[in-house]
Formats: sequence, C-alpha cells, structure tokens
Amino acid sequence: MKSDIEIAQECNLLPIREVAAKLSLAEDDIEYYGKYKAKIAPSALERKGRDGKLILVTAITPTPAGEGKTTTTVGLADGLSRIGKKVVVALREPSLGPVFGIKGGAAGGGYAQVVPMEDINLHFTGDFHAIGAANNLLAAMLDNHIFQGNALGIDPARITWKRCVDMNDRQLRYVEDGLGGPKSGVPRKDGFDITVASEVMAIFCLATSLSDLKERLSRIVVGYTYEGKPVTAGDLKAAGAMTALLKDALKPNLVQTLEGTPALVHGGPFANIAHGCNSVIATKAALKLGDYVVTEAGFGADLGAEKFLDIKCRFAGLKPSAAVVVATVRALKMHGGLEKSELKTEDLNALERGLPNLLRHVSNMKNVYGLPTVVAVNRFPTDTDAEIALVMQKCKELGVNAVLSTVWAEGGKGGEELAREVVRLCDEKSELTFCYDEALPIKEKIHALATKIYGGDGADYTEEAEEEIARLEKLGFGNTPVCMAKTQYSFSDDPSKLGAPEHFRITVRQVKISAGAGFVVALTGSIMTMPGLPKLPAAEKIDVDENGKIVGLF
Repeated sequence: MKSDIEIAQECNLLPIREVAAKLSLAEDDIEYYGKYKAKIAPSALERKGRDGKLILVTAITPTPAGEGKTTTTVGLADGLSRIGKKVVVALREPSLGPVFGIKGGAAGGGYAQVVPMEDINLHFTGDFHAIGAANNLLAAMLDNHIFQGNALGIDPARITWKRCVDMNDRQLRYVEDGLGGPKSGVPRKDGFDITVASEVMAIFCLATSLSDLKERLSRIVVGYTYEGKPVTAGDLKAAGAMTALLKDALKPNLVQTLEGTPALVHGGPFANIAHGCNSVIATKAALKLGDYVVTEAGFGADLGAEKFLDIKCRFAGLKPSAAVVVATVRALKMHGGLEKSELKTEDLNALERGLPNLLRHVSNMKNVYGLPTVVAVNRFPTDTDAEIALVMQKCKELGVNAVLSTVWAEGGKGGEELAREVVRLCDEKSELTFCYDEALPIKEKIHALATKIYGGDGADYTEEAEEEIARLEKLGFGNTPVCMAKTQYSFSDDPSKLGAPEHFRITVRQVKISAGAGFVVALTGSIMTMPGLPKLPAAEKIDVDENGKIVGLF
C-alpha cells in the first residue's frame, strides 16, 4: 500500500496558472511562488457577483482510529467537480507542531489530497513565519517600552501577551526572562503559545482587509497598567509594523487537489484552543470564484463547527447552505468502549453504544444551527455491511441521510454520491441560527454552549475565572462571542469521557480577552495553549534523501 506522500509525489500537478484559469483568474491576478503555488492578488478579490454555496465539513469527536475529515473535504470537492460543478476547496494551513508531533502531515490522505503536499505541510509560502514574527515583534516592543522607562505604567506582573513559536515545545510553556542584569531587560514570568493559538493568528483569519487587519491588531490587549487600565498594541504604536510583516501573508494561497480542483489554503488556528477555521478572506474569495465552496472546521463539531458558526459566520456574515458530518465505524466503536486493537472485528453492540456521539453532533448541526445535514461514512475495508446498515438506520431515524464515502481509495469518484446529496441539500431552504446571543453575559453564553452543544448540565468557575469575567464585563468586553478552549477528545472537558456523556459540568479555570479578534477565550479543564511532543514524535520518521526528496510525511 502506497503512503500518502508517495501518492502525492507521483501525481502530475498542473501548472498553477492552469489551476487559476479554472477560476477565471488572469496572469495578473496571481503572484507565483514557484510552479505549483501562488497567492491571489487583492485586486482579483474585489469581484462583484453572486456568491457560491458554502458547505461546511465537520466530524464526530476524534479518536486514535481516525475520521478523515480533511480527506473527505478534498474528496467531496473532487466529487463535485466530477459531476460538473465549479468548485473550490477552502482549507487551513497545517501547523508544524502536529506535522512533527503526531500527525506527520495534514493535507488530506490517500487519493484525496491537496498538493504539493510537502510544501503545504512545511514552510508553504511563509505565512506562519510572518504571523509568528508579528506576534513576537509586539512582545519585543512591549518589553522594550518597560525597559525604556515605562511611560504607560504597565504592570509587569499583569502582562498577558506571550511570545509564540510554531512547534510543540512544552519546555516553553512557563519561562522567566529578562535575566542577566539591568541591560538584559526587566525580569518577569513569561511563556510561549504555539503560533496557531496566538491572537495574531485569530485576527489574521478573521480580518476582511488590510485596513481591518491593522485596526484589529491595534486593539490587542497586551496587559494592564498599575491602575488596571488595558494597554493595547495601538498604545505601543506597534500595529503598523505588525501589518507590514503580514501584508503579503494576508493574500490567499492557491494550490490544487490531486485531481486539479482549485484549493485556497490559508490561515490555521487550532480548534481546541482557538477558533479553528481558515481565513475569512480566503472563504469569501472562494465564494466569488466558485459555485460551490467546500470548507472544513477543526476537530469535532462541538469545537470547530461551533466556532465556525458562532464566531466566523457571525462576524463575516457567512451562511452555509449545508453541513457534512464525517464519521467512521471504527471511531464510533472506540466511543462504544473498544480498544484500537479490537476494531477489525464486527461488534454491533459497541457500535450502538458509540453512535450517540455521532447523533448528538448531527442533531446540533440540524436543530441548533438549522443546517441541512448529511453524514459521510468514511468506509474502511474492515467495516461490515451490518455495521454500515446500523449507522444508516440510526441517522435515518434522526431525519438525516448517511452516504458512504470511499474518497481515500478512489478520490473524487468515491465522493460522487456524497456530492449529489450535498447539491440536493444546498437547494433546500434554511436559516442559520446561532447557539447564543452575543449580547448575553459571558457566563450565560458559556452555559448555552455547555448545555446545548456539549450536552452537559452547565459550567463551574475557578475564583480566578470569576474575577476575570467580572473585570472584563466591567471594561466593556462582555458583549462578544466566546471561544472555548476545550479538549477535542470529549464533549466534556475530560478526555476520558467518550461517546455522548451526560450529567457533567465543565470547569472554566481561566478567561482572557482577545480584543483584536473580537472574542473572549475561556480555558477549560487541563487544556494547554502550547502542546508538547509525544513519546515517539513523527519528526523521527521524516527525512530527506540525497536528491532532496522528503520521506516520512505519512
């Protein structure tokens, strides 16, 4: 069996100008980054006309068995292209942290990938480096301001801004810096976030233009004065230079699938610790360029899809026409209590125990958000007909169709049936509704998420979180959406609670404002904004031969 990278490297890619031509983009509309990558010039994104239809791909709660959400997204787009639709994929850029940590690659899989796979998974067009540089420039200017006399009266003990790096590095979670004497800065406790959790990444993905980007950057709260007044990047006069670093990065990246379907891959916040969606600019560009746009949101529907709808769609005025919830029989059996080593054997009882996880996600998409929904069953060779029939039956009882997807093995051909069902759903009338009113108090919004989306009984708060919520609401930051930082492995904040747990409460231990992004972040359970590498990191298997050919990226 060929690996993902072997399949990608054997593909005959179209020159990027031919991919651009499929979207009616002229030579002057794109900026080349080699033969197979390009950025789309801002002038090409100012087109008028009717937007295409937006399709959101999400998934059940992830397990080590795998769900194949990105693979399904890409295969669905290729399937739509095969049945004659003008389609664009809109995806996030992979973070180096998971690439060298657990995943080893995040551009789809099998015969449903975006390419050039190695470039996309590694440095790509340099967007993440620019985002990290902008974040760290602000950190440097903040500490320099204090070192040079602290005219703003910033309290070093109340600095909230962290440096970032796009790598899983637990050693950097908590550091002390400014050591080494008076010329080396002001000693203080500090820390790093992974770049994809940085507020700069969130702002980058929510900005609608260069001017909007600069305005959002200026609103970043970096800390507080001794009197308790927020200090912003605008106060430090940092927003202009940060925007200069991000100017080129803000242009969407154009690549292609293995079958030559155009793909915009841009931005990449995590969905467990950030809002988990690609950039608004790329999504809106795709809607102008294609009749159908297939996008995905990170992790399960309780995280990525919830934030896509309650944050991104609310801010950007986007209205999806349909949702796809990806599931595998294997993963559902894990939610039913089986170990990974036991998944190859038919077990209808375990499958039935795990199915409530899928059904809760589907119900949320359909009944909370009002989206026409289909379940994509990503079929594995070990799945039996009886297991597939049980999934189909349970979905039908909920009033939702389930369609088999074989895109990993067959590419777009294996996604044609799903594509036809999605086209049918897109023609249904629907009205997007949100989980909560953003004007509600912070704790009421968190309660709505905990009960309506997660299926729990509510939320409890540490003393620190209670105090910070009161402070933020007093400062006028309460009327914003909430971005929940929560484990991706459970509806609850306890990763050991699989399936569809009930009668639980989540614990909010910290709350912080992302004023530039426009939301409050609530950290629950033991979630970390700087992951660590596993015992056997994927980096150990990645290598380059004497001809420069990369191996080991799946």
